[in-house]
Amino acid sequence: MEIVSRLEAIQEPFHNAVITIGNFDGVHIGHQALFHTVVEKAHHIGGKAIAMTFDPHPMKVLAPKRQPPKITLAEQKAELIAKTGMDVMISIPFTKSFASIPARSFVEDVLFKKVGMRAIVVGKDYSFGRDREGNLEMLRAMSEELGFEVIVVDWIQGNGKRDRISSTQIRKLVMAGKMEEARRMLGRYYQIRGIVAGGRNRGGRLLGFPTANLNLQDELCPKQGIYAVTVEHDGKSYQGVANIGYSPTFDDRLFTIEVHIMDFNQDIYSDRIRVNFIQRLRDEIKFESIDALAAQIKKDVDHARSILASLL
Repeated sequence: MEIVSRLEAIQEPFHNAVITIGNFDGVHIGHQALFHTVVEKAHHIGGKAIAMTFDPHPMKVLAPKRQPPKITLAEQKAELIAKTGMDVMISIPFTKSFASIPARSFVEDVLFKKVGMRAIVVGKDYSFGRDREGNLEMLRAMSEELGFEVIVVDWIQGNGKRDRISSTQIRKLVMAGKMEEARRMLGRYYQIRGIVAGGRNRGGRLLGFPTANLNLQDELCPKQGIYAVTVEHDGKSYQGVANIGYSPTFDDRLFTIEVHIMDFNQDIYSDRIRVNFIQRLRDEIKFESIDALAAQIKKDVDHARSILASLL
C-alpha cells in the first residue's frame, strides 16, 4: 500500500479513485466494511482504492482536552488498513487551516480535482468540511454536478445490541477490561506496542518472574489488573501475563505495564514488542508479603496458560 503523507505530494490525480474518509482509529470491523466496499468498487471500475485519514486526530487540534486516547497509533493503523487490500492511504496533517476549508471546496478542489475521486464510500452519518457543514445531502447534490458516485454503507451492529460498532464503544470496553467484547468489535485482540524500558529489577530477582516494561504514549490503556496476553517479538509469538497498575504490594505508587513472557529468557531491553490482550484475569491487589505475591503470580501464569492453550 502506498502511503501519502501530504496532499502536496500528489503530482497528478489517481486513476478512477474510490475514496473513504475518516479517522479510522482502531480499524474496527465497521471501518473494514467501508474498506471492503471501496476495494470492490475500485476493482469494478479499474481504479485505486484510497483511504483518507488524519494525523494528529482532529480533536487534538480543535479541542485538546477532549482528545481520546488512540486505539491504534499511526504505524499499526497503516498496517491494518493495508491488510484490507487498500491501494493508497492519504494521511493528511490536520491543522486549523485544513479544518477551515469549506465543505464544497473540500469535495471539489481536494477530493475531485486533486485526488481524482470517481466514487466515495461513507457511513450514514458522514459530515465534512468547516464546522462539519457538509452532509450526505450536499455530497449527493455535488455528485450529480461533478459526476462521481456516492455509496452509503450501513452501520454494523455490535454484540447483538442496538449500538453500532464505533471507536468510542471500543474505548469503553478496553477501559473496562472487557477484552473479549473489544475483540469482537475490532476483529482482533487489542494490542499495544512499544520499546522495552528499564524496570525496577525486581520481577526476576525478587519474584522469580522477570518482566518487560512498556511506557504508553497516546495509546488507550486497558483497565488496571492482570491479563493473559500474547507477546510478539522478532517475528515470533509467546504466551505471557501482563500487570497494569501501581504494584500495591511494593507501595511505590508508580504506574507500570509489566509483561512476563513465559518460557523466554532473552535480553530484550530496548527491543520493540507487541502485546495482545486476550482476557482479564483479576484485579490488582495488595499482598501481605512478597512470597504471597509470588505464589499468586504462579497461579496467574498457570491460569493464563490454560486460557492461551485454546488459541493454539
